[in-house]
Amino acid sequence: MATKTAKVGKDAKIGGVTLHLTNQQKIYWLEEGITKGELVDYYDKIAPIMLPYLKDRPQSMRRHPNGITGPDFFQKDIDVEKVPSWLTTKRIYSTSNKAYIDYLICNNKATLMYMANLGCIEINPWNSRISKPDNPDWIVIDLDPEDIPFSEVIKTANTVRKVFEELEIESYPKTSGSRGIHIYIPLAAKYDYEIARTFAQLIAQRVHDRLPDITSIVRSPSKRQKKVYLDYLQNSKGQTLAAPYSLRPKPGAKF
Repeated sequence: MATKTAKVGKDAKIGGVTLHLTNQQKIYWLEEGITKGELVDYYDKIAPIMLPYLKDRPQSMRRHPNGITGPDFFQKDIDVEKVPSWLTTKRIYSTSNKAYIDYLICNNKATLMYMANLGCIEINPWNSRISKPDNPDWIVIDLDPEDIPFSEVIKTANTVRKVFEELEIESYPKTSGSRGIHIYIPLAAKYDYEIARTFAQLIAQRVHDRLPDITSIVRSPSKRQKKVYLDYLQNSKGQTLAAPYSLRPKPGAKF
């Protein structure tokens, strides 16, 4: 456990691993006074509940080294020669980059806290596992509101659920930690991303047909003001959403 050690920036022993925690007094949420050490402590405590959602999934690390108001960047490729030897990585070929990328795999508390210590406020796993990287474990419908009351997001979510009930398909919602709702449909890695994305698009279209005044399937934010965007494009290899129980780099440290 990284209790007091997390607050003074000393080494912490987690499951036989020694993790050096740095700059734990740095303020990450200025208005709330929440520190990097408290971020690390959160992931220390939530790890047993959160880790099953991360197991064997490549991580796209979004790092905020100076907190939520500072610049952030995504890091996907891990320098395996420089990181601690106890970390697990997986080399996967990226067609967009036309190169192999060494992704970090988060299967234990020490790795989760290592990511938090790098400034990963939110945790972004793939929808598929390294055993079947081309086959997602679920379809995701991301309800992303654009300048519209949350009550309309709930109305949209209920319509999505009704569509799935009519098709006798199970679905599970979770709050996004930001403004919207993520809706998951289990696939058990039986289908590839193209099939998943096509199905998600069909569902999004059906929901939009029922709620044309408050929903949109148009990607451009400027063209969907005061609408709930039915985002089905997250169903692609390498795309990520904030994991369950992940904090978000938003005021209030929401999840």
